[in-house]
Amino acid sequence: MKNWYALYSNILHLHFSEGFYRLPESAKNAVSPAQPLRRFLKVLGYSLVRLIGNLFKNVEHSEQLQGKVWLYVVSQNNVDSLQFIKHGLPNAVFVAGQSKEIGKYNKTVQRISLRRKLFYYYKFLPLYFQFLKRKKQSTLRFYDILFDAVGFYEVYLQKLRKYKPAAIVFANDHNADARSMLLAAKAAGIKTIYIQHASVSPIFPPLQFDLNLLEGQDALQKYKICGPIEGKVELIGMPKADAFVPFRNRNQQIQTIGIGCNLMDDLGEIGKLIRQLSSDFPSIHFILRPHPRDKRDFNALSTIGTNISLSDSRTIVTFDYLRQVDVQISGNSGIHLEAVLLNVWSIFYNMNPTEKLDDYYGFIAHGLVDAPAGYEELKHLLQQHLHEKPNVYQRAKYYNETVGSTYEGKSSELALKFLKDFVQVGRPAKANL
Repeated sequence: MKNWYALYSNILHLHFSEGFYRLPESAKNAVSPAQPLRRFLKVLGYSLVRLIGNLFKNVEHSEQLQGKVWLYVVSQNNVDSLQFIKHGLPNAVFVAGQSKEIGKYNKTVQRISLRRKLFYYYKFLPLYFQFLKRKKQSTLRFYDILFDAVGFYEVYLQKLRKYKPAAIVFANDHNADARSMLLAAKAAGIKTIYIQHASVSPIFPPLQFDLNLLEGQDALQKYKICGPIEGKVELIGMPKADAFVPFRNRNQQIQTIGIGCNLMDDLGEIGKLIRQLSSDFPSIHFILRPHPRDKRDFNALSTIGTNISLSDSRTIVTFDYLRQVDVQISGNSGIHLEAVLLNVWSIFYNMNPTEKLDDYYGFIAHGLVDAPAGYEELKHLLQQHLHEKPNVYQRAKYYNETVGSTYEGKSSELALKFLKDFVQVGRPAKANL
């Protein structure tokens, strides 16, 4: 049982960390309901719909999995981030767990059957008491996350031994299912590659992949804080931004402002901000963009003024949205970096004053964004630059190694160079940035 705890403590590293427990409830609620009844219903629903439901579905296509390079994904964003590998490696296939929600790609990814996952739930109670003994607060709050995680590793290890993929590429290093696949691959002796797809937090798990392709110095320094780094590290920039480098914003005048929201933002504060901005800047068009996982009703907010519209993040990729705006306003969100890479002036504005995350990604500390203290300061800042929007993309150099280099706009090419060589000979190639 001690071995069980060590394994699952690794799998659940992020969500059972002190740093995650100290996050505001709005952040934690995205993965585990704050209300005990809803948490229990989540476990019950998972048991009935997924665990038992999976028993009656055969989803695997062996010929599509045997010996291939697996691109393991846990979200629509993961697929978007790894598309360039699918195009560059004929032997690569997208792979996800049986019932994992992958958005618009649900029907196009290959699925790993989780029918046997149910048979490992005899481990839940022993694990629960082991976690309770060592991490009481987190266990009481997040027992549903532990319940979800049970069985992934054991099933994935069986599948890897059966299908023997040539390598597995990950875009997520902290979700329980992704970490289960990683640890199963290590146990099965299968090469693993990690491609960073979003901004990093110092509370993430230590890197345990054979090859780690990171965007820049910011990610590398944060992962060093997380713990010892296993495997080779290369800094490659942001592959998903390559196609959009030619579309960097060159406007001097501010005509369109985007407001990117996430689950941590308060709906009332978002409405208050959009109401003030649309009133004070009637000639500017505003685009409100909720996070793809945010199921709250934003339609009413879009009717506050005639100069407000909604961007559907489930169908419009982030960079296409950013091409429409001159200024991007958000709270703690990785969208700031993507905005600056497109030379969109990005402004940090707290839309949840009761639950402060205090520069979660370090964007303010490293000068990536401007951060007015309140609305009046934001209003003054916008008025000051209405006809002279600043050029900001060079601010992203610390976060994206290829900015200003010969590989700018060629991160995908660089990543494929390292990846192909590693898959073939187990040792990444050298490149000069």
